[in-house]
Amino acid sequence: MFNSKAFLAEFIGTFALVFIGTGASIVVQGDLVGVALGYGLTMMVFVYAYGHISGAHLNPVVTFGLALNGTVKWIQSVFYWLAQFAGAILAVFFLKTLIEPLGADIGQIITSGILTESQPILAMVLEAILTFFLVNTILYTMVEGKSGVFASWAIGATLAFTTMIGFLFMGDAMNPARTLAAAIFANPSLTSVYTYVIYFFGPLLGSTLAVIVFNFLNETRDADEGDEEEMDEEVEEQGAEPVGK
Repeated sequence: MFNSKAFLAEFIGTFALVFIGTGASIVVQGDLVGVALGYGLTMMVFVYAYGHISGAHLNPVVTFGLALNGTVKWIQSVFYWLAQFAGAILAVFFLKTLIEPLGADIGQIITSGILTESQPILAMVLEAILTFFLVNTILYTMVEGKSGVFASWAIGATLAFTTMIGFLFMGDAMNPARTLAAAIFANPSLTSVYTYVIYFFGPLLGSTLAVIVFNFLNETRDADEGDEEEMDEEVEEQGAEPVGK
């Protein structure tokens, strides 16, 4: 079912994440820490602001993982994806419009990374690993709800740390919405088949693995808790038996 509030929250949040994160790479001229903080802090703010409205996924592979986990319905995820891709495309379009009159080329700013062309398989594996960390953090904070108000901090920090690695090796990391936006407006090298395998299949694989591990660990924990409860009940029953029976 279409939820206009969730749609708008995902659109605005993804627009902000791509606009500020990519804009930060312009301001800091590609400095890894600056770019990581741009993405991480923006994510932290919007998870805190919009988390109660849409969950603040701001990333198609996060929505995919939560749909796979059953947290979000598949029909709802389609509208999330539309909002996320639209927000990212509009963000890169605005950046392109802003900086090109200044003589800058956004295609030189949004790069494909040092592994994209030389080691595409390794780049895809790294995309999967980094996405695994991000979705894993979201599952254990937003979905489980164990971190409370600190969920936004944990998710923002995870995105910042993974961006530091991803930006260096892949340029674009963990977010297919930004990849598509970059391919449309910025970087022609991001239109190759290999690139879409890296930037789409890699994150989807990482998100899937995060859900599998999350479900496995939760099943193991629930089984252990069930065994402990049974043992406690047996002890109580034994303690209730008459003395000398």
